[in-house]
Amino acid sequence: MTIGSIPLTAALKLETGGNVRRNSTLICAPVMADSVDQMLVQIQMAKEQGADLVEVRLDYLKSFSLDQDLEILIKQSSLPTLITFRPTWEGGQYNGDENKRLSSLHRAMELGASYIDVELKVADEFFKSIGGKKPEKVKVIVSSHNYENSPSAEELGNLVVRIQATGADIVKIATTALDITDSARILQLLSHSQVPVIGIAMGEKGLMTRVLSAKFGGFLTFGVIESGKVSAPGQPSIKDLLDLYNFRGVGPETKVHGVIGNPISHSKSPHLYNPAFKSVGFDGVYLPLLVDSVPNFLKTFSSPDFVGYSYTIPHKVAGLECCDEVDPVAQAIGAISCMIKRPSDGKLIGYNVDYLGAIAAIEEGLRGMNGTTPTSGSPLAGKLFVVMGAGGAGKALAFGGKEKGARVVVANRTFEKAKDLASKVGGEALPLKELCDFHPEDGMILVNTTSVGMKPAIDQTPIPKAALKRYSLVFDAIYTPKLTRLLREAQETGATLVYGTEMFINQAFVQFEKFTGLPGENIIHHI
Repeated sequence: MTIGSIPLTAALKLETGGNVRRNSTLICAPVMADSVDQMLVQIQMAKEQGADLVEVRLDYLKSFSLDQDLEILIKQSSLPTLITFRPTWEGGQYNGDENKRLSSLHRAMELGASYIDVELKVADEFFKSIGGKKPEKVKVIVSSHNYENSPSAEELGNLVVRIQATGADIVKIATTALDITDSARILQLLSHSQVPVIGIAMGEKGLMTRVLSAKFGGFLTFGVIESGKVSAPGQPSIKDLLDLYNFRGVGPETKVHGVIGNPISHSKSPHLYNPAFKSVGFDGVYLPLLVDSVPNFLKTFSSPDFVGYSYTIPHKVAGLECCDEVDPVAQAIGAISCMIKRPSDGKLIGYNVDYLGAIAAIEEGLRGMNGTTPTSGSPLAGKLFVVMGAGGAGKALAFGGKEKGARVVVANRTFEKAKDLASKVGGEALPLKELCDFHPEDGMILVNTTSVGMKPAIDQTPIPKAALKRYSLVFDAIYTPKLTRLLREAQETGATLVYGTEMFINQAFVQFEKFTGLPGENIIHHI
């Protein structure tokens, strides 16, 4: 199944703080305190952060007075309220009397709540109990939560019909994304629906449904007041929705970009490209994409809405294999770091810009050591250039070093891969475990392209400290953290350091230009 490019029936254009609002999707902040006073504080915080409404989770209250507390929460709320009293059997906290729970929702309607949430399992019973006496201004959301998986498109369609049949004003379906492609079925549901729908795929692999609900016509999305304090897995913060993803500016024509990797939560790319897009008025959004299978992802999200990707560990080689056309440099390297969908024919074009960013950063570091200028040729020429890792980034750096006249050595845990890469660049191969005893000369250059030392395993290093004294310059492609253990220990031995962030920024110029068709250097430097 693929997600199609289906425009919203109408895109609201409302002025919000000087910006054009391109969608009508609301941001709802879950309020989950254990006292009424704390909830009122959180509601005010949600308003200050830019939420449109709050979901008051009565099931989180430690003690609850039906008349007094409910009236205070609804009447004193500074934002419209969605009242939810979620039982444990639907993933909530309440494990008490069911009649009391349903009576609380009934009373919330009478007190003027804007919305109430009723679980599908008890919806028929609830509507029967109120006998059709529902205040006109109150909208009933009938919800279904699946914490195990994401059903098929047919099953989701049938579920919408079942929920509508109860008398729901708004349909809510929350599933669990076991694979990022599960998100496509939720987005397709939003784009096809003729009734108001809240559609969410929970978990990190479902993040795109929470952001792109604004593009595909979702009624609302959830944003938390404080990062990490969520009412369901994968909820972004209000701040990230508004400031990082420019949620109000996402509309039917917004083009989707992202960084494909696994893991991906550490990536700083969204923090770079989204502000850059916004600064030049480019109608695009850039997402972290936790992908297991590159071919499945590209096949599923094949519509013209999904147009450009950065590639990171471990998918740079798999990305190349999915391209229709590959830049000659990327073909020689055997890996891509950037993929563009050509607008004229939809073909996927692969590039490798990693080596440009990394080699430029290393050359700058060497020139700083030697006091040379860019006009005096590459300071890499003739240097012994040791590359740890033979994956996509390792290939890029090895080819980049060769191109600049360096003598390349490839060290990898799997020796066969090291030999294969070394043969392509006319270099030498070593098993990674033997690198600590490798010191044919002093003043060598060391490049780490493995993931050893990347957050969260920041106490790890690919090579013992004692071996670093033979190197005059050490580069680590990892940029989370900026100062890895490898770089910290290299600094202690007196080596010049080149950070992964420098490669990241340098290659971002090129990718920004490919994504937008606009010059990138000045824009990226100002982000």
